Amino acid sequence: MLRLLAALLLCGLFGSGSTAWAQEISRADLPPEGRETLKLIRQGGPFPHKRDGIVFNNFEKRLPLRPRGHYREYTVATPGVRHRGARRIVCGGERQHDCHYSADHYRSFRKIRE
Repeated sequence: MLRLLAALLLCGLFGSGSTAWAQEISRADLPPEGRETLKLIRQGGPFPHKRDGIVFNNFEKRLPLRPRGHYREYTVATPGVRHRGARRIVCGGERQHDCHYSADHYRSFRKIRE
């Protein structure tokens, strides 16, 4: 049993392995709402949700490890949903250019290629 658990961890099947953020998505392949959110991030807002721009703590370590406060989260609107939905863009760095897209409320991320 312990060997099976160790093998699963080594394969990164629990989401915290070193390749959890290796998947990519191009800006053009984001949903239209994601491209709009990215545009708002680049121009510094204004953002439609009061929680946009808050610190994303990366507790699950699904993004590369950085100091606390490095990452900020932003809502990607979901058509037909009246609440924030599950889609987010999380950006880091001084100019917020290290961006990642999550379509499943932080369970997985894809690095956004500009």
